Amino acid sequence: MRFGIIGTGRIARRFVPECHSVAGIDITAVYNPHEGSAARFTEEAWGGQTENKPCALEDISRLWDMTDAVYIASPHETHFKYIMTALGQGKHVLCEKPMVLSKAQAEEAGEYAAGQGMILMEGLKTAYCPGYRKVLDLAHDGVVGEIRCIEACFTKLEDPESRELNDTAHGGSFTELGSYVMLPMIDLLGAEYGDISFDFITNEKRVDIFTKADIRYRDAMAMLICGLGVKSEGRLLISGTKGYIKADAPWWKTRHIEVHFEDESKTLSYDEPFESDGLRYEISRFCELIKDYEKNKKTISNSRIRSVAMADLMDRFLKQRAVQS
Repeated sequence: MRFGIIGTGRIARRFVPECHSVAGIDITAVYNPHEGSAARFTEEAWGGQTENKPCALEDISRLWDMTDAVYIASPHETHFKYIMTALGQGKHVLCEKPMVLSKAQAEEAGEYAAGQGMILMEGLKTAYCPGYRKVLDLAHDGVVGEIRCIEACFTKLEDPESRELNDTAHGGSFTELGSYVMLPMIDLLGAEYGDISFDFITNEKRVDIFTKADIRYRDAMAMLICGLGVKSEGRLLISGTKGYIKADAPWWKTRHIEVHFEDESKTLSYDEPFESDGLRYEISRFCELIKDYEKNKKTISNSRIRSVAMADLMDRFLKQRAVQS
């Protein structure tokens, strides 16, 4: 499969070696509209290597004849435009989280992809890693009974001068990390949530450095925390009527999982692999979906529902922040 990369930031730099670990992929083109950016990226990532070195492009129209699929790693607010253009060119799309920033865009993109018979997948590595899949299996098997609460936290201390903490429109903790903490909530409690409230602390640019979301379902609840300027324990806790599942920090690189009961002597413990940066898991799954589209239609539909729900919550947060900041 011929892959094109759109955007040459930090995550794209991690994507290249992870792509090389998945059989059957050849990165054939890298695009960035800014002069020299794509060329610098390919030079850094491939060095003096000439064989299999991708073309560095500043004209996106040249990308389509060189690729079968694209990986979008450009700034958040540009994702929708690139997604729709790529799908219109008949290309499968793997797009970094957050895929889009509004429910309407998520629905439009998902419907267009389905109509084109193309794969559109949100790049969220945790969703496809072995440890997280084990967590879901344990929860769905009813090991801890009915799920009543999800607590998920993801924080990291970002450079105060970074784009993430200075982009007043699209930056901040929730746009950067919210997709991760929403993931187990939507996978286990569904997309039909009720009351939602957001609390956040902002910096002098009025960009959130620490955000807490409380979300209520009919018979369950979730507390989601993410931060770029405040550090907390990054664990996942799934509370049920018979016990709880805990994934140790950093839970988004799910490695160690414990299941606890009222009788602590019955505690279960699991260790799962998480290789390198973890992007290989989403890349492999993306390729599998392309290879057998018909077989995976239900999975594709469920992923679409999840992305729409995530985009809806992202949109609600940004609107509230704009009003309160």
